[in-house]
Order: sequence, then structure tokens, then C-alpha cells
Amino acid sequence: MLLQPIPTATLAAGRSSGEAPFPFRRRCRRHMLLPIRADSTPISLSASAPSRPAKPAACTADELHYAPVDGAGWRLALWRYRPPRNAPVRNHPLMLLSGVGTNAVGFDLSPGASFARHMSSQGFDTWIVEVRGAGLSTREYDDSAPSGSVTFEDVSGGIQPLNKQITFEATSLQSSGGYASDCDDLGIVALDEPPLLAELSNFFDRIAKLMEEAVVNGNFHEITEKVSVLSEMVESSTIIGPVREESLRLLKNFQDQLDSWERFVATQMNLTSEYNWDFDHYLEEDIPAAVEYIRQHSKAKDGKLLAIGHSMGGILLYAMLSRSGFEGVSSNLAAIVTLASSIDYTTSNSSLKLLLPLAHPAQALNVPAVPLGMLLAAAYPWASCPPYLFSWLNPQISAQDMMHPELLSKLVSNNFCTVPAKVVLQLTTAFREGGLCNRNGTFSYKDHLQECQTPVLALAGDKDLICPPEAVYETVKLIPKHKVNYRVFGKPQGPHYAHYDLIGGRLATDDVYPCIIEFLSRHDGC
Repeated sequence: MLLQPIPTATLAAGRSSGEAPFPFRRRCRRHMLLPIRADSTPISLSASAPSRPAKPAACTADELHYAPVDGAGWRLALWRYRPPRNAPVRNHPLMLLSGVGTNAVGFDLSPGASFARHMSSQGFDTWIVEVRGAGLSTREYDDSAPSGSVTFEDVSGGIQPLNKQITFEATSLQSSGGYASDCDDLGIVALDEPPLLAELSNFFDRIAKLMEEAVVNGNFHEITEKVSVLSEMVESSTIIGPVREESLRLLKNFQDQLDSWERFVATQMNLTSEYNWDFDHYLEEDIPAAVEYIRQHSKAKDGKLLAIGHSMGGILLYAMLSRSGFEGVSSNLAAIVTLASSIDYTTSNSSLKLLLPLAHPAQALNVPAVPLGMLLAAAYPWASCPPYLFSWLNPQISAQDMMHPELLSKLVSNNFCTVPAKVVLQLTTAFREGGLCNRNGTFSYKDHLQECQTPVLALAGDKDLICPPEAVYETVKLIPKHKVNYRVFGKPQGPHYAHYDLIGGRLATDDVYPCIIEFLSRHDGC
């Protein structure tokens, strides 16, 4: 009897019939294979055996694995992309780590804009790690995802929200009936009638202030009454036609967002135990579990991995190197690439300084988790369409004309999750003297980077407002010069690169990816 992977056709047939494609053993830690006879006929298995749930449509990887975190009660979702047969042969698997409050989607936005798929096409056995609380990672008591691995056919369909705890459906302002053709009318009416322009400007200014008041004070019932007053104002105002209809619709949209936020706040006490982890839990428990799992299931000759980290993912890699330098042990990383990452923001004008007010302990107790995914999904329609109340949001993510609008919308709507306040609070130490430190403030992660023995490529975007080039360099200069390469993408006259453009920008495939591949290839030898 031979053991062979399940054919794609078999999987497709199982999914289309509504049945799970094959059985599994919940405690199995090995790659799961369907017994096949020598004549390629599948062996009939007991009907009483439990069935593996169908693969979530959100997962567009070749395989979906679950790595247990011993003692933590979590199983981390690992998205695996196998190299095609004609790809170059590599010596080390590649691990991808994403930013704070994000999942695997950012590395695999679509078949034509997939960093993970591109790296696998270059011969790298590519794994995206979703840390606890992100994407498809589950708690041990969740029976929907067994430990082990499952092989699936590639699915390039629509990506669904991955955050199970809180989901928010974002609706574009242009999705309402007829509004796409009325946008110009809105501007023409306002420009032709100065009194209407002033009244409309005042109207949206009052909405913006109400939103800020609701978030800061939590006085949802009072805000609801004020929104009702605004609705009456619009009903009785001189605004007519599409302007009036759109104003009323925006008010309804705003009211729905307030309701969602109020429901979230009402469950905060229950979330305290659900989101009880910090950055050090990722570093000390999740990443080691993922690294060990990947080592066991890949063909690394020396047991080492290549790794790429974006934003907080790169911070985790820097922290790993600092820890290994302090302990005088190998990092088990053959080389790393950091994208828009730093462990010291003190000299930069990063927009993440907006997180600093959250550092007050009382605020952390009142808000144990920040619904980043819900907030961004709610804000995005207001940032991308008239009246552009949140026009500041898009440049935080992507520079002008660097991402296709549909991909940017997919990224904002599907890539972000809920973040524990403890994670946010620990990350704010990167803005204080000494840079990022551990949870009790006794270890600074920048102190031992000078002992780094792992080759590092640090990349920055010239228009990155979250992690500006000066922040990236603040960490780079701590690493021995013969071990680090530093580069800033973007030109004075354009094109420019913002925070996500290094991964998903329209020019990244031609500009950024070759730089990364050349560096990793150079350090892939055993």
C-alpha cells in the first residue's frame, strides 16, 4: 500500500457534494495523507471516522496546517504554498510574519497580487504564520480545526473576513443604488450653490465631531439623540436631490456603526479573558511553535529557516535576533528580511504615536481589546468616497495610485483583526527611550542587536507614515555593518511607497520582490 496526497479532483468532488474530502485524526501532528493502493484506488475508510471540515473559502494556500502552542490553548494557522516542480531548488523554507492585528490575507491578496505565491514560484517552500487571535488560528476548545495539516486545491475566489470574534461588513458609499452616477452631481450642486456648500460642510463637520465624541466618551445614547436631530435638520433643510438623499444615507450608516461599536464596548469585560496576551506571548510561545512545526514539515538540511516580517512581523524577527544574541545561541534563521519595521521609533514622526494615549493603565483595563478590523472597515467608505471624512486613512496604508482600489478595499476589509490592548501597550514602549522592551521592562530588544550573527535586509518605503525610513534606520544602525543591508524604495518625483506598498503595491513585483529574492538566494546555501 502506498501513501499519496489526495488528488485535486477528489477534493473538489468532496467539496461540491457538501461532504468533507477525507477523514482525519484530531491529535495527528503529521502531514495527513489518504491511503492509496498501488493501483491508485483510494482505500475505503470506516464511515464512523470523524470528517475534516471543508476548507474555508478565505484560505487560498495550497495547504492549511495547524500548529499547537503547548500550554497556551491555541492552534496557529499556517498557510503553506508549495513550489511548482519547475521552480529552483531551495535549501530552506520561508516563513512570513505579518503586522499587528493582521492575518495572512495581506500576503495573498489575489492571484495576481500574491507575495506568498510569488515567493513559492521562485522555489521557496513558503509558510504564512497567523499568530493567536489572528485569521484562522483557533483555541484548543474549538473543534472546527484539528492539529495537523490538510492539502487543498488552490481557490482564488473571494476572501471572507477571518476574524471570528468580531466581524463588520463594510459597504462602499458607491454601492447604494444610483450613487456612483450621482457623485459628480453632488459636487456640482455644492459648487453652484455656496449656501448649500456651507451647510453641507457644517453637516459633515458635526458628524465627524459626534464620531470622535462617541469613541472617547462612550455616550452612545446621547450621540444617538444628536444624530436624530441631524436627521431632522436634513429633512427640513434646503438641501435637495442627491445631496439630501446621500446625507440621510450617511447618517443611517453612521448610526449603524455606532450600534456596532456600542455592542463591542458592552462586551469588553467578557473580552478581558479572551484577549489576555501581549507581544511577548507571540515572541516566546507562538513563533517558536511555528518555527518548530515548519522545521519538522519542511526539508531544511540544517534545520534553519528564512524569514520575512512586515511591520510587527519584522519587529518579532528583530526581537528573536536580540534574544539569541543575549543568550549566545543560534537564532535558527539563515537570513531575515524586514519590511517597514523598527524597534525604536523615538526619533521618527510615526503616525503610530497616536497609540501613546492608550498607555495609561486605566484605559487598558477599560478596553481590553481594540477592534481594529471593525474600525478600519467602518472608516474605509468614509475615506475613499465623497465627502472624504477620513481622507487621512488611505495614505497610512498605500501611497497614491500604488494599489488598485479593489485590492486596497479587500486589504482593509479582510486583513485586520481585533488586537489585545496588552499588545498595543507593549508596542508603545518602542516610542520611549530605550526602545521596545519586554512586558516587565527589564529587557530592551535593541540592546543586543550588535551581537547579531544573522544576515539582515531591512527595507523601507519613502512615504511610509507608520514606519518612516528614519525609524527603520534607527534599528539598522544597531546591527553590525557586515550583517545588514538597508534600502529605501521610492523616488523624489515618484513613484512612492507607503506601509503596505512594499508587499502589495503595483510596482512591488518588479522593484521590491527581486531585491528580496536576490538577498535570500545569496544566503540560502547550507
